[in-house]
Amino acid sequence: MFERIADMAIRRSRLVLVVAAVVVALMGALGAGAFGKLQDGGFEDPASQSARARTVIDEKFGGETNLVLLVRAAEGRVDTPATERTGRALVSGLKKERGLENVVSYWDTGNPDLRSKDGREAVVLARVKGDDAERKENAESVIDDYAGTYRGVLTVKAGGSTGVSHEMGPQTGKDLVLAESIAVPLILLLLLVVFGGVVAALLPLAIALIAIVGVFAQLFLLGGVTDVSIFAVNLTTALGLGLGVGYGLLMISRFREQLAAGARVEDAVRTTMSTAGRTVAYSAATVAAALAALMVFPQYFLRSFGYSGVGVVVIAALGTLFVMPALLNVLGHRVNSGRLPWVKPGRATAAGTSAWSRLARTVMRRPALTALPVLAVLLLAASPLLGITFGTADERVLPEGAESRQVSVSLRENFNGNDAAALHVVIDKAVGKAPLARYAAGLSELDGVARVETGTGVYTDGRPKAKAPGNPALARPAAQQLNVVSTLTPKSHAAQNLVDEVRAAAPPAGTAPLVGGADAELVDSNDSIGGQLPLAVGLIAVTTFLLLFLFTGSVVQPLRALVLNMISLGATLGAMTWIFQDGHLSSLLGFTAQPMETSMTVLMFCVAFGLSMDYEVFVTSRIKELHEQGENNESAVANGLGHTGRIVSAAAVLLAVSFFAFGTAKISFLQLFGLGSGLAILIDALAVRGILLPAAMRLLGRSAWYAPGFLRRFHARFGLSEKAPEPARAPAPEPTPTPAAESPYADSSTEA
Repeated sequence: MFERIADMAIRRSRLVLVVAAVVVALMGALGAGAFGKLQDGGFEDPASQSARARTVIDEKFGGETNLVLLVRAAEGRVDTPATERTGRALVSGLKKERGLENVVSYWDTGNPDLRSKDGREAVVLARVKGDDAERKENAESVIDDYAGTYRGVLTVKAGGSTGVSHEMGPQTGKDLVLAESIAVPLILLLLLVVFGGVVAALLPLAIALIAIVGVFAQLFLLGGVTDVSIFAVNLTTALGLGLGVGYGLLMISRFREQLAAGARVEDAVRTTMSTAGRTVAYSAATVAAALAALMVFPQYFLRSFGYSGVGVVVIAALGTLFVMPALLNVLGHRVNSGRLPWVKPGRATAAGTSAWSRLARTVMRRPALTALPVLAVLLLAASPLLGITFGTADERVLPEGAESRQVSVSLRENFNGNDAAALHVVIDKAVGKAPLARYAAGLSELDGVARVETGTGVYTDGRPKAKAPGNPALARPAAQQLNVVSTLTPKSHAAQNLVDEVRAAAPPAGTAPLVGGADAELVDSNDSIGGQLPLAVGLIAVTTFLLLFLFTGSVVQPLRALVLNMISLGATLGAMTWIFQDGHLSSLLGFTAQPMETSMTVLMFCVAFGLSMDYEVFVTSRIKELHEQGENNESAVANGLGHTGRIVSAAAVLLAVSFFAFGTAKISFLQLFGLGSGLAILIDALAVRGILLPAAMRLLGRSAWYAPGFLRRFHARFGLSEKAPEPARAPAPEPTPTPAAESPYADSSTEA
C-alpha cells in the first residue's frame, strides 16, 4: 500500500499538490466559523442525578439560577433611599430583558440573606434563557448592558456559571493566539537548527498547517451535529502542530538519509514511504487509539476531545503520507537547499557512533546500575499521586482579577451562605405542607447548612425562620424545590460530604428527591468518570498491545512498552499534582492551587499515553528493522537508537514547545494540560527511550522478541512490520546536487 502511494506521488506529484492546496483552502473556509459552533460546558454526565434534577428545574421551575449580579453601593449601604431607588430601577430593567427570567433581588424581596453582612452589597439572581448558543448570546447582551457603573450610584459585577463562561470563552481564544504566537516561531527556529537548512525546515510546517486548518474545519462540522467543547481548539491545534512537525521530521530525515546513501530521488521516495511512511501510519494508529478511549465518557467535554483528537491525528497522518512524498519528489536534492551560513559542510556521523548509540551501549553494559537511579527519580516524582484529589472547573481557574471570580469570593466571604452554590433538591410530585416542612427542617440541621429555602418558608437549625415567608417560585402543585444554602467552601470535601448527607436524608413518604447544584455535579462527575475509567484504560491497553504486536510480532515488546509508559505517566501526573494541587510554582505561573480537574487529568493521561506510544513506534520500528537484517539484540538497539534517537528527541522538543506554550495561559487547567503533556513527552523521549528502553532490552535479551508459535504464524500472515529498505541504487548522471551531508544536521544519523 505504501509503495503504491509513493508511486502515485512520484507520477502525479504536481496534481497531488494542487488537489491538496484546494482541499486546504476549502477546509480553511469551513474552519473560519468553528468558534461559533463550540460550547463552553460539557463537564457533567447527562444521566447523573444532578443533571436530572436540572432537567426537572428547567421544566417546572423555570430553570436554575445561572447569573449572579453583585451590586455594590458607591456610598453607604444598599438600603439607603437613593441606592434603593436605583437598585429597584436596575431590577426593573432586568425583568424586562427578554433573555432573562426568574429575576430575584434584595430590593424586591427584602430577604436579608441577599444583602452582605456589612450592608454595602446586594445580589440579584436570575436565569439566562435558551440553549447553549442562545444563553451565550443573551448573557453577552445583559452583561454588556448592565455590568460596570450603573447610573453613577451602583457598581455591578457578573458572576455565577454564566458569568464564568462569559469570561472563560474569550480568554480561551486569547490564550490560544498567545500560545501559537510563541510556539510557531520557536518551532521554526528549532527546525532550522535540526535541519541546518531553510527548505527542509519549512516542509514539516506545511504538514502542520494542513493539520491545523483541517482541525478547524473538523470542529466546524462536528459542532453542527454534536456538542463540542471550545477547549478542543487548544488541544487539537497543539496536537496538530506537534504531530505534523514530528511526522514531517521523520519522513524528511529518512529521505535525506537515502539521498546521502546515493539513491535516486524516486527510489528515496519509495524507501521513505515503505519505512518511515509505514511508521507514521502505525504511530498515528496508536495515538488515535488512545484518544478514541475518551469517547466512552458521557461528558461531552471529554468526548469532543476524542472526536477531534482522532480527527487531527488522521489529518496529520494523511497529509504526511500523501502530500509529503509529493513535495519530496518535486524538490529532490533541493530539499537540502538554503543551508544556513553558520552551518559548515562536514561528514555525517555513522549511526553506530552517534551520541544516542553510545548512550545505549553504555546503558546496556550495566543496565541495572544505570536504570535504577532514573527509575527512582521517576517513582519519586510520582509519589504526590498518593495524596491526589479531584475537582471540577469553576471560577478559580480564571485569574484573580476576573469579575466572576471576585463575585464568588464576595458571596463566600461577605454573605450569610452562598446562594450561587446552593444544593437544589427537587421532588417531582405533590407534597403536603407538613411533610415538606419536616423534611426541610431536618436538612437545615445538617452540619454546614445555613438555611433551607422552600416555597412556604425558610428553615434554620431545625425550625422555621421568623419573618421569612419563603419563595413562592419554589412551589408548584405537582413539584417542590428546596434550596440548601451552606456556609461551606464550594467543591471542598465538606461540601461533597454534605451532598451525600442530603441524599441520604429521609425524604417525605413516597418521594424520591433529586439533588443537584455545583457540588452535586462534582460528586456525580467524579463517580461517572471513575466508573468509566477502567473501561477507557482497558481499551487503551488492549488496542495498544494489538497494534504493537502486529508491528513487532512480539508479545513481550507491547508489555515492555506499556510498563515503561505507565512509569513515565505516573511521574508526569505526580509532578502536576505537586505543582497544581499542592500549589508549588503557583506564584510563578499565576494560578490558584486547587484539586486536580478530573476531566483534564483524564485527557492529559490519554494524550500523553498516545504520544508516548508515538515515540515507541518511532524507535522500535528501526530496532526491529535492524534485528530482521541479522543484527543481534544489543547491536540492533544501539544502532536503532543511533538512527532514531535524534529524530525522537527533536520531535519531542518540538512537540513539547507547542504544549509548553500553554503555560502562558490565564486559565489554570490549560496550564495544567500544556505543562503536563509537554513534560510527559520529554520524560518519555529522553529518560524512557534513552535509558530505560535499552536497559529493558538488554535485560530481556532474546526473549524481547518472543511470541508463541501460533502468534508468530499469525503475524507472518497478517502483521505489518517495518519493511527493510532496499540497497540504494547509484544515481543516474545529473548535475551534482548539494550533498546531503554538507550539514552536520543532514540526516537522522547525525549528531546535533
